Amino acid sequence: MKDLTFGTILAVFEEIFGTGLFWGMVVVAVLVTLAYLYVLIRDRSISWRKFLLAQLSMPLGAVAAVWFVLRMTHSHLSNIGGPVDVILLLGIAGAGAVGLAILVYTAQSLITGPRAEDR
Repeated sequence: MKDLTFGTILAVFEEIFGTGLFWGMVVVAVLVTLAYLYVLIRDRSISWRKFLLAQLSMPLGAVAAVWFVLRMTHSHLSNIGGPVDVILLLGIAGAGAVGLAILVYTAQSLITGPRAEDR
């Protein structure tokens, strides 16, 4: 693997997660992103109460993302081989934390709608 191309990255992700699960995760990520953009445009502002609750969910998202990747790759934390592995796991944790925060904020906004005190 001399060249790191977009096709190579897709092939690696499909190999790790399986074709159906990988593309299912991509579709869910796109749908959540579109719903988040819809909520931001609809409300025209950020609800800081919902934002705080979403931030409180971030550690759970970080742990869940790392656990999910370790489970899918049949690895353990004891298999960490060096600084690159730690950086990769921190990136996965960060992506999981931000992803769950966006999901929680979006779900709260779609369920409860904009409140008068949030506007």
